[in-house]
Amino acid sequence: MARIAASVASAFENDTEMKAMDANRYATKKTIAQGMLDIALLTANASQLKYVLQVGEQHQFYKLMLVMISLSIILQLLVGILFVIIGSLNINHQNDQKAAIIINDIILVVIFVISVINVIISGFGIEYSSQPLILLENVGKKQP
Repeated sequence: MARIAASVASAFENDTEMKAMDANRYATKKTIAQGMLDIALLTANASQLKYVLQVGEQHQFYKLMLVMISLSIILQLLVGILFVIIGSLNINHQNDQKAAIIINDIILVVIFVISVINVIISGFGIEYSSQPLILLENVGKKQP
């Protein structure tokens, strides 16, 4: 009987420890991790933008790619700003909880849109090469 009482008491102590977990700290770490992933995608988009700008009008879908990559970068910057805002909220306060939920939902939708845009960008074939670009006007000419 004493063992059962000790087990029940231990269970209540563990429950108290679980409730003591700081949700604010968890949310902050989650936001930082999401921000890191956003930085990686932003870097990839910047590289794609550089490639498209180097190729220029020769790229079959130049204007479409330019618009899609630029839109993706702008939306990523918006998400970054929203991450900073949501990271500064204290979810232990009732008003901040409501704001955090709304901002989190907005971030979710914008990230979904960014993902769709980047799938479309990938579908239009950004090809990377370590070789220098060969302009069509230089094809057939002797190199010095």
